[in-house]
Amino acid sequence: MIRIQDNDKKINQILFWLLVISAVVRGIAATSIEFGNDEVYYWTYALYPDWSHFDHPPMVGWVIQLFSLNLLFDSEFFIRLASVVFMTANTYIIFRIGKDIKNAQTGLYAALLYTASIYAFVITGIFIMPDTPLMLFWLLAVWMAIIYFKRLPTEKHSDSYIVLFGMFTGLAMLSKYSGVFLWVGMMLYILFFDRKPLKTWALYCALLISLNLVLPILKWNIDNGFISFNFHGDRVSLFGKPNLGYFGAELAGELLYNNPVNFVLAIIAVIAAFKGRLTMEKTALRLVLCIALPLILTFIFFSLTRQTLPHWNAPAYSILILLSACWLCEKNTQSNGSFLFPKSIIAALSILILTVGIGIAEINTGFIPLDRHTEPEMLGRNDFTLDMYGWRQLETKFADLREQKITEGVMKKDDGIVADEWFPLANLDYYVARPLGMKVMGVGHIEKLHKYLWINEQRGGFTKGEDFWFLTDSRYLKNPEGLYPGGFESIIPIDTITIERGGKPAKNFFVYACKGLIYMQPTVSETIENNKTK
Repeated sequence: MIRIQDNDKKINQILFWLLVISAVVRGIAATSIEFGNDEVYYWTYALYPDWSHFDHPPMVGWVIQLFSLNLLFDSEFFIRLASVVFMTANTYIIFRIGKDIKNAQTGLYAALLYTASIYAFVITGIFIMPDTPLMLFWLLAVWMAIIYFKRLPTEKHSDSYIVLFGMFTGLAMLSKYSGVFLWVGMMLYILFFDRKPLKTWALYCALLISLNLVLPILKWNIDNGFISFNFHGDRVSLFGKPNLGYFGAELAGELLYNNPVNFVLAIIAVIAAFKGRLTMEKTALRLVLCIALPLILTFIFFSLTRQTLPHWNAPAYSILILLSACWLCEKNTQSNGSFLFPKSIIAALSILILTVGIGIAEINTGFIPLDRHTEPEMLGRNDFTLDMYGWRQLETKFADLREQKITEGVMKKDDGIVADEWFPLANLDYYVARPLGMKVMGVGHIEKLHKYLWINEQRGGFTKGEDFWFLTDSRYLKNPEGLYPGGFESIIPIDTITIERGGKPAKNFFVYACKGLIYMQPTVSETIENNKTK
C-alpha cells in the first residue's frame, strides 16, 4: 500500500522504472528476433521512399529513415528503434492524460494497463509497423482534444489545442488511414455535446491543417489511379454474405491483442460509463467514447462479411484504457487516501510477461512443437513462428550454394532473385540479397506484388533472357513451373536448403534456377491503365 503523503513521489518513481524496464526489455527483444513478413516489407518504404505506397501512407518509412539515419544503420534494432522510443513516449502520454482527467493514481493505472497491452507493447513497441507512429499521434491528438474542451468554457486562449489536434490527426492519417476516426470522434462530440467550436476559426484551421498534411497521399493516389484506395476498398464491404468465422476471429483477436484482462476491463468500464457509474471528468469521458466506439463498431461490422485484422481497431481499445483506469481507481482507493495495485493489473502484466517470454523463446528455439509434418515439402507448415526465424541462416547457406553454381557456370554473379508476392520478396531482399549485393524483382499480379511493382522500375526493370534464382520454403511452397508457365525458357531445380532450429530441421527452402526470361512484367503505368479498363 502507498501512503497518501507519498503518493506523488511514489507514483513518479514507479512510472520512471516502468518506462525504463519496458524500454530495455523491448530494446533487447528488438535485437533478438528477426523481422516478421510485414516489418521487413516496411523496410522497403525507407529503402524507396515515396509520398505514399500501395498498402499504407508513408509515415512508417519516414520514421525508419529518421531513426536509422536513412538506413546508415540498418540492423533490426535501428529499424525498430522508433517503436522502442515511441512506445515509451506513449506510456508517459497516457499517464499524463489519466492524471489530467482524474488523478495521478488513474494515470499510473492507465500507464500500467497500456504497458500490459500486447498491441501496445509488442506490435507498436517492438515491431516496426504503421501503428508505431499512428499510436504516438493518436494519443497526442486525444490529449489535445481533451485539454481543448476542458479549457473552452473558461479560457480565451484554448484555440491552440484544437489546432494541435488537427496537426496530430493529420500526422496520424499520414501513418494509417484509420487516423481519420479522430476527426469522426471530434465531430460527433461537437454535434452532440458542444457546438461552440463551430463558431470559431480554430476548428476550421485544424481541419485545413489535417487536409494539407494528407495531400501527399491524395497526390500519390491521383498519380497512380487511386490504386491504394481501391485496394483498401476491396478489403472491407458494407454488404456481403455473413460469415460467423470472420466475426469470431475478429472478437478473439481483439481479446488476445489487447490483453484479455484489458479487454474485459474495457467492457466493464464502458458499461459503467453508460450507466452513469463512472466518476471522471465528463468531457474526457464523452470524447473517449466518441472517438473509440465508432472505430471498434466499424470493424466489427466489417468482420460480419469480410476477413479483418484485430489490430485495425486496437487504437480505440488503447484509449478505453483511460476509462478502465478510472474505474479501477474508484475501486482501489482506500478511505485514508492510500491505494493498492489492483489484482487485475497484476494479472494483465503477468499475461504480458508470459506472452512475450514464451513468444521470444518459441521463435528462437521452437520448444513448443507447433508443427508435426515430417515431409520435406510440408516441414514447418503450421508453425507461424518460423516466419520470424531462419532468414539469417538462409543467407549463409545460400551464399555457399550460389558461389558453387556460379563457379560451375550454371548461374552468373549478376543474376537476381525473383518471386511473385511481397513476402517472401521483402524477406529475401533484406536478409539474402542485401548482404550478397543481389537485386530482388517481383513477377506476378499487383494484388500480390504491392510495392514491388514500383521497386521493379526503380531497379531498372526487366530484360528478356535474364536468369533469376527462385527460392520457396516449405511454409508457403510454390512451384515456379506452375507459377510461371511459359515465363522462362527453362526452370531447373538446384538444391534444398534446410533451416535448423534447436538442432532439428525446422523448414526447407527449395532453390530453382529460372533461365531465360520470356514473360515481361507489366509496368506501373500499364497496370494502372489495365485497372481503369476493368
